[in-house]
Amino acid sequence: MNTTLFSRWLPAIEQTSLVRKTALGVAGLAFVGGAVAGPAVAAHAAPEHVASPVSQSVMADKDHKGDKNDQDRKSDKRDKREGKDRKPSRDKLVPHGAQGKQSRISLSGEQSDNVKAIVKATKKAGLDERAAVIAVGTSLQESKLENLGHLGDRNDHDSLGLFQQRPSSGWGSPEQITDPEYSTIAFLKGLKQVDGWQDLPLTVAAQKVQVSAYPDAYAQWEDLAADLVANTWNNS
Repeated sequence: MNTTLFSRWLPAIEQTSLVRKTALGVAGLAFVGGAVAGPAVAAHAAPEHVASPVSQSVMADKDHKGDKNDQDRKSDKRDKREGKDRKPSRDKLVPHGAQGKQSRISLSGEQSDNVKAIVKATKKAGLDERAAVIAVGTSLQESKLENLGHLGDRNDHDSLGLFQQRPSSGWGSPEQITDPEYSTIAFLKGLKQVDGWQDLPLTVAAQKVQVSAYPDAYAQWEDLAADLVANTWNNS
């Protein structure tokens, strides 16, 4: 080889090699910088957290259960309200029908309050609507649902109160007998001692307890007593 020509090429080759090394160095730095900066850039560019399908399903299930609980509560309230408004059936009140000619009277506020007191006392005694009908019908005959004190010459011996019970016969003191709750519960205690009272006509059941001189007089009040209990039972 011509040594003169070779000496001319050598600087050019070295310059070309230097350019290539410089280019490779820059490319390498760019690659490394990209590898380092890449995740950071990706992190900044990452979208906000989106709930997984499982999380969405759980949340939807909770919402569904919440709606169902609300519906159940509303349904319970509606059932209670409807139950409160629903009157006792006629079969419970007068299982064998009323006997004989029936009588009716208009009630004052005091008389209506006494009906409520009798019904409330019947519930307290743990007895049903039929017992309340018998009690109200008995009081209609005995006192027209008035809590009577001593009537002087017009008084039947020492009879007092809604059921005209007598202290001298062991029903209680005058104060007790003129208390509507006490007198009603005292009457019902006597009624419970009558065998099969639930299936007896009102007048028969009442007479077993009261031992009246007019044993058939109670029958005339059965229809009115049933109506009064029906209208009062769920409100007492």
